[in-house]
Amino acid sequence: MRLGLYNVLSAGKIPEPRAKKGDAMFVVVIAFPPIKKGKDAEFREWFASSNEQFSRFEGFLRRRLLRPLEGGNYAAIVEFENKEAFRAMHSSPAHDKAGEIVKPLFEGNPTPRFYEVLEG
Repeated sequence: MRLGLYNVLSAGKIPEPRAKKGDAMFVVVIAFPPIKKGKDAEFREWFASSNEQFSRFEGFLRRRLLRPLEGGNYAAIVEFENKEAFRAMHSSPAHDKAGEIVKPLFEGNPTPRFYEVLEG
């Protein structure tokens, strides 16, 4: 699947969104920093593993890894039914542990941007 200048990399099972028309779906677009040399496969394994963990949270819709087609760094799209469901996952011990595991693979810190879906 192709999305703009990024390839969507499936990591684990990607469920179809469960949000109903009229729900204010919450989306986070994460710009990842450069991955340390030789750590790309480990990063992708981490993404798949953390996808499996995060998918167990109430309100989780899906999480996709994007690879740029022309240079640059990975990005991710994270979708939850609402902001409260995302906050519950983000403040969980599972999220903290996932962050501890991936941090040594980065040359910098991820940059999240938060959105509410208005149309579509």
